[in-house]
Amino acid sequence: MKVDDIKKVAVLGAGDMGHGIAEVALLGGYKVAMRDIEQRFVDTGLQRIKDSLEKLAVKQKISEDDKKAMLGNIETFVDMGEAVKDADFVIEAAPEIMDLKRKVFQELDRLAPKHAVLASNTSNMSITEIASVTGRPEKVVGMHFFNPAVLMKLVEVIKGDKTSEETMQVTYDLITKMNKVPVRVEKDSVGFIVNRVNAPTAIMLNAILERGMATPEEIDAKMNKAGMPMGPYELMDYVGLDVHYHGSLYLAERLSSDYAPPKWLKEKVDAGDLGKKTGKGIYDWSKGRPAIDPAKAKEDFDPTDLIAVQVNEATKLLEEGVANSPDDIDKAVVNGGGSAFGPFQLARGIGYDKLAKRCEELAQQFGVETFKPTETLKKGKI
Repeated sequence: MKVDDIKKVAVLGAGDMGHGIAEVALLGGYKVAMRDIEQRFVDTGLQRIKDSLEKLAVKQKISEDDKKAMLGNIETFVDMGEAVKDADFVIEAAPEIMDLKRKVFQELDRLAPKHAVLASNTSNMSITEIASVTGRPEKVVGMHFFNPAVLMKLVEVIKGDKTSEETMQVTYDLITKMNKVPVRVEKDSVGFIVNRVNAPTAIMLNAILERGMATPEEIDAKMNKAGMPMGPYELMDYVGLDVHYHGSLYLAERLSSDYAPPKWLKEKVDAGDLGKKTGKGIYDWSKGRPAIDPAKAKEDFDPTDLIAVQVNEATKLLEEGVANSPDDIDKAVVNGGGSAFGPFQLARGIGYDKLAKRCEELAQQFGVETFKPTETLKKGKI
C-alpha cells in the first residue's frame, strides 16, 4: 500500500490523545472515524475537536470553509465494527495497559479490512507483542504522537519484529502528509526514543522527592530559569500521574527495577490525584496552570545532571540499534519534547568526558545502575 491509497483513517479513542490524533488527520485532509467505548466519551471528544477547529479558524490558521469541510469529514461511533469497516489506516489510542491493547488489536484484526494498516499510539509498549495477537503482524506499526497531538510535531514510527518496510514507509509518508515530523525507530525497544531518553530523569526526580532533597517547586523553578517552559514535575502532572505510574511499572518490568514507581507516586494515584485531568496532583490545578515562584529555585541543583543521564541513555539507543543516528535522536527530542537542543547537541557543548564522569558519580550517589556511563559515552566518539 502507498500513502495515496489511504482515504479514511479510523481512530480508536476520543480522549486526550485520541481526539487530538483525529483532528490531526482531519487537518491532513482525511475522512475520519472516531470511536470510543461510550457515547459520552465520543461526544466530549467531538466537542473538543469542534472547539479547537473554531480557535484555528478565529486565528485564521484555517478558513471557515476548511472548518466546515473537516467537520463534515468526521463520523463518530461506539461500535468498533462500524468505525473500522472501511478504514484504510487505523490508529489505536487506548490506555497504556498491554492486556487492553492486545484485546483491541485482536478485535481490530477481525473487523478491519485486510489491507488496512493497524497502528498503536502506545508511548512505550512492545509493538511486537501487540502485533502477535493479529494475523497481519507485518501491517502492525507503532505511531507515537506526543501530547497535545495538534501542536507537537514529532511522531515516532516504530518497527515491530515483523513490521514490513512497506508498512514503515506508508506510515512515515502519512505522518508527513499530516504535516508532522516522523522519526524512524528501527527496533522495538521499551520507550522508543524520546521516552527512553527521558526515562532515567524520572528515576532521579522520583528519588529527589522520596529522599526529601528538594520540593517539586524548587526544581521546576530552577528548570524554568534554565529555559524550560514547563518544569519536570509540572510536566508529570500535565501528562497524568497515572500515565507516569503505569509507564514506570512497565519500564521496571521490561528494562530495569531502577524504574519501579516510588511510594509517593503510588499514593497519589491510589488517591485519584492524577494531575491536571483531576484538578490535583503534585500541584493544585483547580484554578488553572500552577504558578511556579522563581524565587524558590533550588540554586544548588545542576540541570546538567539531567542532561548527563539523558545523553547516557541516548548512547544506549545507538549501541542497541534502536535509532539510526545521533541526528535522528536529536531530531526526535527537539520535536517531541519542546527542547531547543537534542542530547548530542548539548553533549558536544558540555563535553562527553565531563558527562561520563558525572554519570559515574550519580550512579554511586543514588545507587542506580541505570546511571552508569556506557562505553560509548566514556569513549566520546559519537
